[in-house]
Amino acid sequence: MKNIVILISGRGSNMQAIVQTAQKEQWSAKIAAVISNKPDAAGLAFAHAQGIPTAVVESKKFATREAFDAALQTQIDVFSPDCVVLAGFMRILTPAFVAHYENRLLNIHPSLLPSFVGLHTHRQALDAGVKVHGATVHFVTAELDHGPIIDQATITVFDDDTEESLAQRLLTQEHQMYPRAVHRFVEGQLKIRGNRVLKN
Repeated sequence: MKNIVILISGRGSNMQAIVQTAQKEQWSAKIAAVISNKPDAAGLAFAHAQGIPTAVVESKKFATREAFDAALQTQIDVFSPDCVVLAGFMRILTPAFVAHYENRLLNIHPSLLPSFVGLHTHRQALDAGVKVHGATVHFVTAELDHGPIIDQATITVFDDDTEESLAQRLLTQEHQMYPRAVHRFVEGQLKIRGNRVLKN
């Protein structure tokens, strides 16, 4: 049985969606741990209530990104992860950390990558005047919000949309797409070829 470790910084709604989907569909994989860089992350209480081990590696206690990532890596590896899932984990990861989990580190980003990297993606979409917005699940590489794309979901942008309405409508799509992508990964259904992800 493969081990999934999920990293969060806040409420972890995508983490909750993955946990609930894994339980409902009885995956042949387990959520081995939920780890946060913030001790007050609301998602930790949810994970604990589900009987999932939790841990905190508090990022503000480390002087450098490198020191934090090294400590985080040590904590993650306690759970022998086959897959590390970023679910609202608000940290830019160092190249060494990313390399350690190469081809088994997944992220979800609230835009149709490669458009609108970084923060405030819904504002970026509205400012750009796009008619279609969305979210992307991808393998993580050292370049921020890049890496082979596993799946994407789209929503129409309406004339009266706001950042909040886009975020809320898109989250519904994220909660379906991310668990599906994680499940495909742990079932060995994804193959990376260059910058493309092929489904077996």
